[in-house]
Amino acid sequence: MKVYIGNLPFSVDSEKLKELFASYGDIEEATVISDKFSGRSKGFGFVTFSNDEGAKKAIKEMNEKEIEGRKLKVNEAKPMEDRPPRRTGGRNFGNRRF
Repeated sequence: MKVYIGNLPFSVDSEKLKELFASYGDIEEATVISDKFSGRSKGFGFVTFSNDEGAKKAIKEMNEKEIEGRKLKVNEAKPMEDRPPRRTGGRNFGNRRF
């Protein structure tokens, strides 16, 4: 089961995230999401547990827990929904030539 962890302190990296949740069960993967340009944490991540029991216990015990002054948001990860394409901000003049 994959768990979403939001409102992470920016000092937490993937290794620290794994350490925070290791006591709840075997972890297959722990990833903090970072900005692709700056490399800075976006303040959220995901932990994938080997079994559902560990994941459910982590959700119950870690949701709203304060880490470095920030209350974590911990819940079951949901699949990312399709979003409309981003606008590039440029003007669309069609086939007109200037």
